[in-house]
Amino acid sequence: MMRYAEIRLSGSGGQGLGLAGRIIAEAAITEDYNVCQTQSYGPEARGGSSRTDIIISRDEILFPNCRELDLLLAMNQESCTMYSPDVKDDGIIVVDSTFVDQLPTGNVYSFPLTTEAVARFKNALMANMIAMGMMSSLVPFFKADTWRKAVSVMVPARFRDLNLEAFDLGALTGGELVKSHAVKKPVAFDRKQPVPECLRKKPHHS
Repeated sequence: MMRYAEIRLSGSGGQGLGLAGRIIAEAAITEDYNVCQTQSYGPEARGGSSRTDIIISRDEILFPNCRELDLLLAMNQESCTMYSPDVKDDGIIVVDSTFVDQLPTGNVYSFPLTTEAVARFKNALMANMIAMGMMSSLVPFFKADTWRKAVSVMVPARFRDLNLEAFDLGALTGGELVKSHAVKKPVAFDRKQPVPECLRKKPHHS
């Protein structure tokens, strides 16, 4: 049973990383973990840098900052380059290959999260939910039902079904990666596919 984990969600402002962090915190609380969540933003609320750190522990959390990451989500190249050295040797890195094409070494899972969100849901913001679903399969922190309940609780009711659909898509994708790639090497899907026109400058949000 996991007793302690450090998680960092990183990218640009407006990519929904704060919400994703709150969902992880809610799932952890549901399964009786102690939780510490912190957020930091760049000078711009939307488009600047964004980072959400979550520590979950069965024991009391004595230090609030992440030092050795068990899981990193990097939604752009800057965050991938900056934070991947903080990941443990046996930790996992999930990157959005829409914006990340220089992969670090280690347990890296690369998928075009934002491109897929726009193609499937016409909404780039769904990339965070696809990522959450992938992480739920790649790192079994919580039961599947706990993840889905946390999503249902934390998103507005009118968007619940859409978010759960995106989450389930990510969980399916993550499950396929777990089955197909049991070795410690970068894994990439469509790394070279072109970025959609609407995303070339910055993520589009509905």
